[in-house]
Amino acid sequence: MKLRILAIALSWTCLLLSPRGAQEVHEDKPNIVLMIVDDLGIGDLGCFGNDTMRTPNIDRLAREGVQLKHHISAASMCTPSRAAFLTGRYPIRSGMVSNRVSRVISTLGAPAGLPRNETTFAALLKRQGYSTALIGKWHEGLNCDSRHDHCHHPYNYGFDYFYGMPFTLFEPCWPDPSRDTELAIGGKVWLCIQLVAVAALTAALGKLSRLICLPWSFIFSMILFIFLLGYFWFSSYKSPLYWDCLLMREHEITEQPMKAERAGSIMVREATSFMERHREGPFLLVFSFLHVHVPLPTTTEFIGTSKHGLYGDNVQEMDFMVGKLLDAIDDFGVRNHTLVYFTSDHGGHLEARVGHAQLGGWNGIYKGGKGMGGWEGGIRVPGLVRWPGRLPAGKVVEEPTSMMDVFPTLAAVSGSTVPQDRVIDGQDLMPLLQGDVERSEHEFLFHYCGAFLHAARWHPKDSEAVWKVHYVTPVFQPPGAQGCYETQYCRCSGKLVTYHDPPLLFDLTRDPSESTPLTPDTEPSYNVVIQTVANAVKEHKKSIIPVRHQISELNQGNIWLKPCCGVFPFCLCDTEGNTSAVGA
Repeated sequence: MKLRILAIALSWTCLLLSPRGAQEVHEDKPNIVLMIVDDLGIGDLGCFGNDTMRTPNIDRLAREGVQLKHHISAASMCTPSRAAFLTGRYPIRSGMVSNRVSRVISTLGAPAGLPRNETTFAALLKRQGYSTALIGKWHEGLNCDSRHDHCHHPYNYGFDYFYGMPFTLFEPCWPDPSRDTELAIGGKVWLCIQLVAVAALTAALGKLSRLICLPWSFIFSMILFIFLLGYFWFSSYKSPLYWDCLLMREHEITEQPMKAERAGSIMVREATSFMERHREGPFLLVFSFLHVHVPLPTTTEFIGTSKHGLYGDNVQEMDFMVGKLLDAIDDFGVRNHTLVYFTSDHGGHLEARVGHAQLGGWNGIYKGGKGMGGWEGGIRVPGLVRWPGRLPAGKVVEEPTSMMDVFPTLAAVSGSTVPQDRVIDGQDLMPLLQGDVERSEHEFLFHYCGAFLHAARWHPKDSEAVWKVHYVTPVFQPPGAQGCYETQYCRCSGKLVTYHDPPLLFDLTRDPSESTPLTPDTEPSYNVVIQTVANAVKEHKKSIIPVRHQISELNQGNIWLKPCCGVFPFCLCDTEGNTSAVGA
């Protein structure tokens, strides 16, 4: 009997150690590649109806996987949307919201950031033996008390490796001036200050010991020269270009300021290198594009290649990079063992333009855009999921789903479990993606603009309808426009919003453009729907535990928190030209 047990044990050991056994273990925990684009409009992709933009790689991803046609972001601005994506929770729960005008972390000098007690999907997967990396945009904070503490660095949220931009792209980042002269002068000025400081100290000590006969006025003049040189140098570099447009590898600043047009290519190189190092798996790669956010830094190879100006060029360059990542997955032989997800953090930015040139995305048939917490154009995003052999190719899901669903879905496929000590708002997508169920687990979804609830949707279990109730909508400017062009972003409260009593009601299955509000006269179920959604909103609000609003209270810039790659304030560096990709 003992010999039989030993033989069985040996046979299982051989199976596990054999290539086939290793493959089966690997399949239990797939590699995961999550791609999130910045400000991409759902109408910009061929697979979502665009016939004037070339996005062949993303379209191929749609053909080979499952297309989520009713995919929703938890917020219409970068910082809160990404916080919800990472945690599977509405940003109001983590405090990643604002009751003021600014709704994103506004500078790297602000101590705001994702609270450390929040659990991200990266932390869950790391506990399951995954190697984890974030390549690209972070925008969830950096420092708390000093410029070196990195309390909100991705490393504190489950990521083993980080290369990218701790902040976000914005206008000063591109086109950037040539920095060759600045970098050279920066080093010379700092050397000059050191030499003058040593000379002043030597002269002062010599004067006090009576070894040198120099007037005190001359020594004080040298000290004054040091302070003046430092002050003028510091004043000349107050521009956000130098303090917020920078790149980091792990904890080290590699470019300050960054060369934005080459950042995407370096990110692809870093991502490819990470996947190659960890091809035996399992690994989690979050590739967070800097594309297609203004100012749209684009390489010369893609400028002029689209029918939609610089924005179209940038979209097509982004699609090219998606292709590079998909090719790398194939080249490393992990295609069938890798779950790939593609989305945008929210809708396209309608108000982004220079003159009549549009620099923001197109949201297709959906009303509104970035910054609008209720209208569909601000929160309806593309959703694509591919996992060969496990998910059907070409499947289309019309049921409401959320970016918050990524958190519990990754927990499920990795063998982990979601935290039980907090509310998780996302739902496991796998049964819906695989076709095991036909209906979404989301009966209700709630839509915030900053800290203010603007709308809610209801998908009754016994109906095909998707009802949308708006309590607050932005006032478009100028009158007759379909965006907030005078303020650049729509407001969430105050005089620039309309409070609806009774609320507006739409059936998104019949009116996805939200063009004609329903009334008791045109919809027999009007009163039932309004009351049912009101009750759901009431119950939802009961589940919200008040926490500190990070982006309201802590969103003020402090000079001592701004990162610096040299000796402050001489913060100029560029190591990308002579540094190869390094990683975990």
